[in-house]
Amino acid sequence: MRPMQVVIAGASGFLGSHLSTRLTEDGHDVTRLVRRRPESAQESEWQPDRGQVDADLIGKADAVVTLAGSPTAGNPHSTRWARELRESRVHSTEVLARAIAEGGGGAAFLVGNGISYYGDHGEDVVTEETGSRGGSLLTSVTRDWQAAAEPAVAAGSRVCVLRTAPVMDRRHPPMQMLKPLFQVGLGARLGSGRQHMAMISLRDWVGATALLVADDGASGPFNLCCPQTPTNAEFTRTLAAALGRKPLLFAPAAVMRRAAGAMAPELLGSINARPDALLARGYEFSDPDVCAVVAAGLG
Repeated sequence: MRPMQVVIAGASGFLGSHLSTRLTEDGHDVTRLVRRRPESAQESEWQPDRGQVDADLIGKADAVVTLAGSPTAGNPHSTRWARELRESRVHSTEVLARAIAEGGGGAAFLVGNGISYYGDHGEDVVTEETGSRGGSLLTSVTRDWQAAAEPAVAAGSRVCVLRTAPVMDRRHPPMQMLKPLFQVGLGARLGSGRQHMAMISLRDWVGATALLVADDGASGPFNLCCPQTPTNAEFTRTLAAALGRKPLLFAPAAVMRRAAGAMAPELLGSINARPDALLARGYEFSDPDVCAVVAAGLG
């Protein structure tokens, strides 16, 4: 594997910090984009709200990764939160996509995104070939997020769209919030529990993304999820058992719709996702099913 010059936006976040560490360990030169005065040679200031980024840095990069965006955990009834959720992702991606295009499209562009892109597909298996449907908040945001990378696509850059499922780790939502609830016996099945709930372990998310950074033949959308997607009921039983509890509660769908607001479709909708494109690139999952993902997340 040849050493690469990699630029990461969102490197201070949970996923970005772990990816930065992995890429550095793999021998790559990682520069983190920060919104303050740089404190080392491994940092570069950018101001996406003003469209400012170091064009020379982007022009010399082998790969640019953007994971920037406001937290998805927030007040689902707030229009301000919803606006920031969308704008923080779309604007930052547009700035980097234009910079890559203006630099001749030489840098690969890995664009963060979400498995919510697909919308509710019930029992149907969802692959990278499946279309997006529905108008829920996160589905709409992920469409705009992906479209923001179009300048880099048009310039001939190698673009990978990272359709990421929830990353299950005790230090990161949603497991960070679910673990204490399940520990005191308040873990609950959501609605019928029959909806498929895509997920991935932290080590598989990092490993898969690192592979896509280095793989010159990888482009297009990639589902970052474990190969065997569980239902919500299966996940609930597995997490409860791992914590020595019994899942006795359930949250009725009507209550969830009122309480979760704009996020209700993400909790009650079903995305039976498969990582076909990732498997085709030769990635081997450490945690292929819900038992392994939960064990890794709690470990």
